[in-house]
Amino acid sequence: MYFRQFSKGYYDLKGNGNETLVTDLMTRVKVREKVINEISLYDKYDVPSGERPEDTAFKHFGSAEYHWVVLFTNNITDAYYDWPMSEQDFETFLTDKYTNPDAIHHYEVSQSSGRTSAQGPDDYSYLVEVNSDATGAQSVSNREYEQRLQDEKRSINLLNPAYLTTFIEEFNNLVRN
Repeated sequence: MYFRQFSKGYYDLKGNGNETLVTDLMTRVKVREKVINEISLYDKYDVPSGERPEDTAFKHFGSAEYHWVVLFTNNITDAYYDWPMSEQDFETFLTDKYTNPDAIHHYEVSQSSGRTSAQGPDDYSYLVEVNSDATGAQSVSNREYEQRLQDEKRSINLLNPAYLTTFIEEFNNLVRN
C-alpha cells in the first residue's frame, strides 16, 4: 500500500536496452514537525515483545496494511534495527555484540543541575556519563545499556484511527506532487 502511490517509470536495470517498469524509490515525504508533535493526534503504546509493525497496525487500525503508517509516524526507516526486538532476538543480539553482556559498558551519575531525578521508571535522561573514578559513579552493564535503548524503541505513538483517512489522503497528495 505504501509504494502504490509512488510514481513509476521505465528504467534499463541491466544496461541491455530492455526497460522495466519500476517504482521511484527516491520519492521522499516527511511528516511535518507540527503534526508529529501534536500529542492529541496520537495514543502512547508500548510494543510487546515479539510484536511486529504489521501486528501493531492490525491491532490498532484493523489492517496489517497500515504498518507503514505506524513506522512513518514514528520516523522509523528500518523496521529491523529501529523496531524493538523480541526477548529472544535481544539475547541473541547481546551475545553476538558483546563477549560479556554483563560487563561494564559505562559509568554515570545524576546531573547536578536541571532535572536531577527520573520522571518515570524508564527515564534515564537525568543521568550523565562519567569516568569510573567520579564521585558517586554507578556502573551500567552492556545489557542494561542495550535494554534502555530497546525500551526507548518500545514506546511509540500510534495515530488516532479517527485521523487515519486524512493522514493517508495527505500522504497520497504529497507523493503525487
